[in-house]
Amino acid sequence: MWASQRAGAVPDSIFGRMNAAAGRARAAGLEVIDLSIGSSDQPPPEAALAALREATHDPDTYRYPLFSDTAPLREAAAAYLARRFGVTVDPDTEVLPLIGAQEGLAHLLLAVTDPGDTLLLPDPCYPPYLGAAAVAGLRTVPLPLRSERGFLPDLDAVPGDLAPRALLLNYPNNPTSAVADGAFFTRAAAWCRARGTLLIHDHPYAELTFGGYRAPSALGAGLEGVVELHSLSKTHHLGGFRVGFAAGDAGAIAALARVKGAVDFHAYLGIQRAATVALGLPDALGRAAAQTFEERRDALVPALRELGWEVATPQASMYVWARVPGLEDSVAYAVRLAEDTGVVLSPGRAFGMLGEGFVRFALVQPPIQLAEAARRLGQGRSVRHGRQS
Repeated sequence: MWASQRAGAVPDSIFGRMNAAAGRARAAGLEVIDLSIGSSDQPPPEAALAALREATHDPDTYRYPLFSDTAPLREAAAAYLARRFGVTVDPDTEVLPLIGAQEGLAHLLLAVTDPGDTLLLPDPCYPPYLGAAAVAGLRTVPLPLRSERGFLPDLDAVPGDLAPRALLLNYPNNPTSAVADGAFFTRAAAWCRARGTLLIHDHPYAELTFGGYRAPSALGAGLEGVVELHSLSKTHHLGGFRVGFAAGDAGAIAALARVKGAVDFHAYLGIQRAATVALGLPDALGRAAAQTFEERRDALVPALRELGWEVATPQASMYVWARVPGLEDSVAYAVRLAEDTGVVLSPGRAFGMLGEGFVRFALVQPPIQLAEAARRLGQGRSVRHGRQS
């Protein structure tokens, strides 16, 4: 009765559905291996936690934080972008702290679009993108990501008469783990500027890269008409703390600040201090954490290939995106798989039409658990298509 059209347009959460399936598996006595959500199981940097503990004893942190109070975090974010990507931003006008990048995206769309505007959205994509677009009342046009193109979009195939208000990209990509280089972002930014389109780049996996690959920043293509969202949830394992930042085009950042000023007072100052410390830590700490996920990748990918699944070797992120031979209904398959084996995955269809036939593994368990998950998958081949046969 009371739900608005916006609320009604928000898709149901696949993560909630998979959590319910995991609950049924536990009730049946199965040991659950939950690989459905990309929530890092690694500890935050000790220096960041120490800063937070100290802040809880400082009475000055108990009040509402104002924009001026965010200066240390904004300056730390600007220093990080300069050190890591060679990008120069003004911390006063081109950086804004967020209560997580997911919150930042939802408010950014409200800040830079009007209801009925067009958002060019990858298919497949992270499901909350669809919810954020629905809340903003946007018309979404899918931008296909296909394996034969390395899950990179073909912007030249977009109809010439389509002038979207915004284009949302995400590399390293969730769910596919695909990566992009600086030249790709240069082309994407030029494409957007020619159409008066804002390029939004969601960049939460910037430091979860493997081997010699290092993820670039979309801001390397220039700040005009580009906004990038960063999160400390994955790179610094501060997921539950809800902290990140947006950086880029000063006009878009100002609009975002105006919207956020109507709905929140920024994160607790102690969390801001922890994030400030984390952003200033040596890059070697982040590389060590990335190696943990690389080792997990190396444990899971060969095991899936032995099952005959089509799996690329990710160069980044915390996911493995796998095509299951003969799979026609990934949602039914994933639910039945969880109930019958205790292995909880994310079905590809939840990420978009082009995700059908795939499932996503989050590398949030040690290698021994990933190997056990693959073993159970091998025994559970009969649940393919979402029914026991």
